[in-house]
Amino acid sequence: MNVLLLPVGKHISSDYINGFVLGKRGKEAVFTDLCLKNDWEPTKELCLMFMNGDYPSIRNKYWEMKRENDNMDETTSVTAMEVVVDNAKPKVNEIVYLSELLEKRFPDSFDRLTTILKKHGVEYRLLKGTKDIWCKDYMPIQTESGKLIQFRYEPSYLKGKKEWEDSRSDVSEVCRQNGFEPVFSNINLDGGNVLLCSGRAIISDRIFTENPEYTDKEQLVKEISDLLEAEVIIIPAENDDYTGHADGMVRFVDHDTILGNNRSEEYKYWANGIEKVLKEKNLKYIDVPFFYGYKDSKHPDHAIGVYVNYLEVGNLIVLPIFEVEGNKDAEAIAAFKQIFPNKIIETINYNDVALEGGILNCTTWTYRII
Repeated sequence: MNVLLLPVGKHISSDYINGFVLGKRGKEAVFTDLCLKNDWEPTKELCLMFMNGDYPSIRNKYWEMKRENDNMDETTSVTAMEVVVDNAKPKVNEIVYLSELLEKRFPDSFDRLTTILKKHGVEYRLLKGTKDIWCKDYMPIQTESGKLIQFRYEPSYLKGKKEWEDSRSDVSEVCRQNGFEPVFSNINLDGGNVLLCSGRAIISDRIFTENPEYTDKEQLVKEISDLLEAEVIIIPAENDDYTGHADGMVRFVDHDTILGNNRSEEYKYWANGIEKVLKEKNLKYIDVPFFYGYKDSKHPDHAIGVYVNYLEVGNLIVLPIFEVEGNKDAEAIAAFKQIFPNKIIETINYNDVALEGGILNCTTWTYRII
C-alpha cells in the first residue's frame, strides 16, 4: 500500500502498521482511521484510490474527529474518568425535527422520545405548518454535500378519500414556515423511501408506479441519482405494504452493509428479490428480528414488530420495542448491540404511534449542520 501511496506523497507509519487491528470494522471505518492516524486529508484522489469513489461524508467525519482530537490535546486538566464520560455521549452536528402535531396527538411518546434526546444532548425542534406527524416523508432529502432536495409529495396512498388528501402537508409551505430553501424536483418520492449512506441511496421499486409519466425507468433512476449525488439501488417493495417505503424493510449499516427484516421469515418473493440486489451490488445483509401477527381491529395497517424503523442520530440509536411478542424485543436489542458495538442503544415503547403505521424514522427528520 505504501508503494501505491508514493505518487501522492503519503505513507502509512510503521507504528500504525504494527498496531493495526481490523476487528469488526468495515472498509469505510478503516479508511477514516487511516486518514486520522496518519494525518491525511481524505481528498477525492485518496477516496478514489482506496474506496473507488468520492466520499464527502468521510471528509466531514475526518475533520470532525480531528477537531475533537485537537480539543482533547489542548485540554490538560481533564481527568481520565471525565474523558470516558465524554466519549459516551453522542457526537452530533445534527438537529432532530419533529412535527409539532406529534406533541399534541401523542404526548406520551413525544415525552419519552424527547427525554432520550435531551439525555444525550441531541437538539430537537418542532416543525410548523405540518398536517400529519410523518415528517420524514414530506421534508427534503439532505445529500451528503448538505444540499436539500424537495421531491413532490403526492403519494398514491393518500389519494381516494378527502380525509387522506387533507392530511397531506404542503411541502412548499412547510419549508417556508421553517426557514428551509431546498431545490425542488417534480419527481414524486417520499423521504421514507430514501435511505442514504456513503454515496449510495436505497429506494424501493414503488418509485416506478408513483411516477408513471417516466416510461424510461433508467432515466428516472438517473435523475434521482443526480439529485441525490449518489448511486441509486432499487429494492423490491413488499406487496402488502401500502407505502412501499424502504425504511420499513432495510437500513444502511455502512457503504457495503445493510440490515433488514429476517429473510427466513419474509415472503419468498421478497427474499429472492433482495438476494438478487445483494449480489448485483456486492452488499452484505444482516438479518434482524421482526414479527407479523399482532392484531388490532382498529389499526390493521400498524407497524408493530418493525424494529428497523429506528432513529439514528450521531452515535445514538433509539430502538423501538413493542412488549407484545415473547422474546423478540430482547433478541432485537441483542442484535443491534452486536451490529453497532460503538453506538449507544436506547429503547423506547412507541406503540401508540406505531399503531398508526409508522415508527421512529417516520416521525423524525434529521438535519445535518454543514
